[in-house]
Amino acid sequence: MKNAVAELDGDEMTRVLWQVVKDKLLIPYVDLKTEYYDLGLKKRDETDDKITYDAAAAIKRLGVGVKCATITSNATRMEEYKLSHLTPSPNGIIRAELDGTVFRAPIFVSNLHGTVSCWKKPIILGRHAYGDVYKNCEIRTPSAGKAELVFTGTDGKEIRRTIMEMKGPGIIQGIHNLDASIENFADCCFTFALDQKVPVWFGAKDTISKTYDGQFKTIFQSVFDAKYKDKFDKAGLTYFYTLIDDAVARIMRSEGGMLWACKNYDGDVMSDMIASACGSLAMMTSVLVSPDGAFEYEASHGTVQKHYYRYLKGEKTSTNPVALIFAWTGALSKRGELDNTPELVDFAKKLEKATLQTIEEGEMTGDISRIASPAAVHVLNSWEFIDAIDSRLQAV
Repeated sequence: MKNAVAELDGDEMTRVLWQVVKDKLLIPYVDLKTEYYDLGLKKRDETDDKITYDAAAAIKRLGVGVKCATITSNATRMEEYKLSHLTPSPNGIIRAELDGTVFRAPIFVSNLHGTVSCWKKPIILGRHAYGDVYKNCEIRTPSAGKAELVFTGTDGKEIRRTIMEMKGPGIIQGIHNLDASIENFADCCFTFALDQKVPVWFGAKDTISKTYDGQFKTIFQSVFDAKYKDKFDKAGLTYFYTLIDDAVARIMRSEGGMLWACKNYDGDVMSDMIASACGSLAMMTSVLVSPDGAFEYEASHGTVQKHYYRYLKGEKTSTNPVALIFAWTGALSKRGELDNTPELVDFAKKLEKATLQTIEEGEMTGDISRIASPAAVHVLNSWEFIDAIDSRLQAV
């Protein structure tokens, strides 16, 4: 390695396996250079999330980051970890700081068969990584009253709309987005689709949300027409807009092979649907791409809380580390590409090949053994599975 990647550590079971992957599959083979940031829940609480912002700045500065799964705190976690306050989503902070788009795609393996039999090609999910409910403002209203939406411009002019004449206690939520961020989202999706040679589908609900979702539709079309239509025509690709509910119905009947662009919350839900339908949340790649060309590779699933509690009791769990491994291979491959170190890119490909080969030869963790055909030869715990990958990596 010529240059470092920003390494963002995480929480619970994924944090445990993060270190095992480094010790077994990376450090023996790579002169690993990282800038380390501990994004464990306690450290984020102690620094009032300064460490999260520092990590985001490092990704922008270094151009490449790799992130473990992290906890977003709630009341239960606040009590469990003795936090001083509720901490926001670290993913939300990083995505806002990079103003990027998250691209997720299932990892296809020949002997794993998902529940949607018509999907023959990976569906790349492009998730807008800014705004919506992840940067919302909420009020719990204690009584009846008028709920209003108010905007005060820098010139002092005010726009005011009544949301609801509330007849009793309730809740209010305000969300926002920015034209510039939506334009960046469109640029990232169309550029990534050209690179991957796939068409783009985009779904929103402009029939109901005529202003908010309507602006997404308008900006996507204007960006496509102005900058990408000729390129798409030349590449034999298309851009297709439809309502989000129609997009879901069409996706479920398709053979895959497209980039499906989704607004932030839609993308959060639909990426998990695709991953689950393809076999496992741990069999999914995820990369955050900023308009400035920074890349953050991450595990797209949670911290596997239940397995962590069993691990604390001394049990060796069968937690699937494939998404963690592919986060590292994605980051190392991109680092090698940017630094013109083909040996690093080659190593990343070999590690991916060894991982898939291990599964295809019947050795796997419990989550994917249920959908394997032919049946798994050996169902392994995480440490055994990583050792099995290592034995094949040495032979590649």
